[in-house]
Amino acid sequence: MTTPITNVADLRELAKRRVPRAFFEYADRGSYDEVTLRANRAAFERIALRQRVMSNVDNRSLATDIVGQPVSMPLAIAPTGLTGLQHGAGEILGARAAQQAGIPFCLSTMSICSIEQVRAATGKPFWFQVYVMRDRGFTRDLIQRAKAAECSALMLTADLTVQGQRHREIKNGLSVPPKITLRNILDMASKPRWAWSMLRAPSRSFGNLQGRIQDTDSLTTLAQWIANQFDPTLDWKDLEWIRELWPGKLIIKGILDSEDARIAASLGVDAIVVSNHGGRQLDGAPATIDVLPSIVEAVGDRTQVLLDSGIQSGQDLLKALAYGAHAGLIGKAFLYGLGAMGEAGVTKTIELIRRELSVSMALTGQTDARHITSDAIWCKSA
Repeated sequence: MTTPITNVADLRELAKRRVPRAFFEYADRGSYDEVTLRANRAAFERIALRQRVMSNVDNRSLATDIVGQPVSMPLAIAPTGLTGLQHGAGEILGARAAQQAGIPFCLSTMSICSIEQVRAATGKPFWFQVYVMRDRGFTRDLIQRAKAAECSALMLTADLTVQGQRHREIKNGLSVPPKITLRNILDMASKPRWAWSMLRAPSRSFGNLQGRIQDTDSLTTLAQWIANQFDPTLDWKDLEWIRELWPGKLIIKGILDSEDARIAASLGVDAIVVSNHGGRQLDGAPATIDVLPSIVEAVGDRTQVLLDSGIQSGQDLLKALAYGAHAGLIGKAFLYGLGAMGEAGVTKTIELIRRELSVSMALTGQTDARHITSDAIWCKSA
């Protein structure tokens, strides 16, 4: 008898069995000693919810907006690299599931399916995430392609101008496309669902980087390209240049400090994402939920504050909203669902979070996701 899937942890275990180890651990693990990776979960677990009773919670609303876009719940799918290697056509499947659920999907620059492939397959706008490269012409081209695809928001990732080392990627010999070794062949041969999905996929390499990267057959080559192209000179003055290229909704991802949040708000961005890159960049950085209240206080109502890194359940999302976030983003949880069951798994992830958020709102006396306050929290984490 098949064991029912009741939470994101179940999807993670299923993805672990179905996705080749190198790609699963790319999604699952963090940088260096993974202190921040663990802190993201531990911080959520320290927060206690405040149970309330005898209030009418029959009619609950999860609907809200994110950067002016009406959404069915305060959740978006974060940009994740190599998504199409968790499951063939992964970016397309993720975008479709998000559209059906009424939440935003953000495509990564480092996606397997290109901007154009995702737009053609889905027929509707999505968000696009961009890195600023030393080759500013390439960055300009990416933004213009996002405009041509009618992307509804541009997300600038600010915390990956220099890449943190992820030990598991090196140990696993991660490669794009997968490197042909005996170990990899045996691993992939034991994952028939994954192999079949990849055979049918429209792309198996970096769709947005075609013609820009040569010989992308190993992690070493990719790391060298990143070291040469990701621009460590990026500063706040570059935001003006991006604004000239992109007149639409602009989001900055990678904010962990209240002073950076103040600067971003003063420059008129539409939203900031409080994020430590899922524990994949600066190891030893604080958990995002721990710094969220100070950042919300710093920006006031000048910009929307979104929270990324660590959300695995509806209760996590409720805690983020109670701490002042306008909405949350999921990366790892999304990839677990995708790797486990393709588009159906992404839908399952979203619905698990939706149902748990709704139930937890009821049990804390909350009826509107737009107006959740710290009253939902019993005590804040130290």
